[in-house]
Amino acid sequence: MDLVFRDAEVVDGTGAPSYRADVAVDGGRIAAIVKEGAAAGCQRPSARRVVDAGGLVLSPGFVDMHAHSDLALLRDPDHSAKAAQGVTLEVLGQDGLSYAPVDDRTLAEVRRAITGWNGYGDDIDFDWRTVGEYLDRLDRGHDGRGIAVNAAYLVPQGTVRMHAVGWEDRPATEAELNRMRRLVADGLREGAVGMSSGLTYTPGMYAPDSELTELCRVVAEYGGYYCPHHRSYGAGALEAYEEMVRLTRDAGCALHLAHATMNFGVNEGRAPELLALLDGALDAGADISLDTYPYTPGCTTLVAVLPSWAGEGGPEAVLARLRDDETAERIRHHLEVIGSDGCHGVPVEWDTIEISGVSEPALAEFVGRRVDGWTTARRLLLEDRLGTTILQHVGHEENVRTIMRHRVHTGGSDGILQGTKPHPRAYGTFPQYLGRYVRELGVLSLEECVAHLTSRPAARLRLRDRGEVREGYVADLVLFDPETVAAGSTYANPRALPTGIPHVLVDGRFVMEDGRRTDALAGRSIRRAA
Repeated sequence: MDLVFRDAEVVDGTGAPSYRADVAVDGGRIAAIVKEGAAAGCQRPSARRVVDAGGLVLSPGFVDMHAHSDLALLRDPDHSAKAAQGVTLEVLGQDGLSYAPVDDRTLAEVRRAITGWNGYGDDIDFDWRTVGEYLDRLDRGHDGRGIAVNAAYLVPQGTVRMHAVGWEDRPATEAELNRMRRLVADGLREGAVGMSSGLTYTPGMYAPDSELTELCRVVAEYGGYYCPHHRSYGAGALEAYEEMVRLTRDAGCALHLAHATMNFGVNEGRAPELLALLDGALDAGADISLDTYPYTPGCTTLVAVLPSWAGEGGPEAVLARLRDDETAERIRHHLEVIGSDGCHGVPVEWDTIEISGVSEPALAEFVGRRVDGWTTARRLLLEDRLGTTILQHVGHEENVRTIMRHRVHTGGSDGILQGTKPHPRAYGTFPQYLGRYVRELGVLSLEECVAHLTSRPAARLRLRDRGEVREGYVADLVLFDPETVAAGSTYANPRALPTGIPHVLVDGRFVMEDGRRTDALAGRSIRRAA
């Protein structure tokens, strides 16, 4: 054998009680599991390397169901932000906006549109246009050696609409809809696991339900799932969830609700209403799952809170509207009085918005500060050319805890890695679950929590040999100390790495060893199962 973890406390990802065992790895897979007290004559496995795992938990690698590492995996071979957390697989292409499929025009536009998420990408060779070519690029990674962790991809519906329709707020023509169908089908054939939407982001939010339903029919044909950031997490949140449940039921498509939460003052204490809606649909036979992050603030770009009409025409049109005093006043009125659809139908409360990053170095003084009104927000949008990222302090701890207990819950960081002061969830989501919500608060048992972070997402992704500690499965594994595991990242120091996670394996290779990042690039694209 290549490796044996001796005397590990195995939490196998199924939710079953833990057990003590030796776990052997060979050729990138789990080769043997010998439980403590096994029958006489059952030899303990030997190997070229033996790791004493006494007092430590061995679990499957964690799956980040909502990641924004679309360019980070290509620019940063270290990628400790995720590797150090025990993440062995990330799902990219989120919120309806990413970098494939594109043509030259669309690529330039989407790079501008999500600069705040991933940077503009001056350091990236965008040598792909299709989903398959992007996945191939992930496989090559750094110098042809791969990437830090594995990655799956969702076809981004907003990018698809940008490609076929542009930035206009109107229904697609039949020819445009057929083109979108083809783009989604091509992406799924090339390996995407489903389709995402960002229905508070332009231009994806311009799609009516009839259009989304038709695209979801295509997703269903290929056995993928639909992952919407739906139309509201504030006023009208329950109606927005219900819309997605109804839409996917009509399309016969599996549904995975992105960062499923209930935010803003109008939704305090209302998580049980959401779960009752989902339980009713599940009991009626719907295929639904969801992900959350274990924090109360949200994170997005400052431009995202603007009303949808201000985004029509694309980034340059937005900037032109902001420069015009009369139009800028209309935007302010929508934000502060009416409640912008970009801000989830809730009148903006500027003191809940904290600047987490800027693209223009001259604006660095604003990072870490709350926005003090529209004048400052407008200045930042213009001078930073829409590249500003924000934290929105609009969540409720009671809702967070209630939703994470649900039977179809999984974990997702929604981690934006850009900016001087990113949300700590980018570096801390998974140890935060294990340390704060398991050990400190007892919201979940350890076995339950690990199942939420491993086998449940693996089932959603239809992975036949990942997500459990089981013989024959791929050796994506995490060894952690249940007594000390904790997120190191904080709002003051958001890039601090976690503690209590000494070893992480991807495909049987150490990407974290004794708490340090190795030079292994064991990750590859994980493509939709045929």
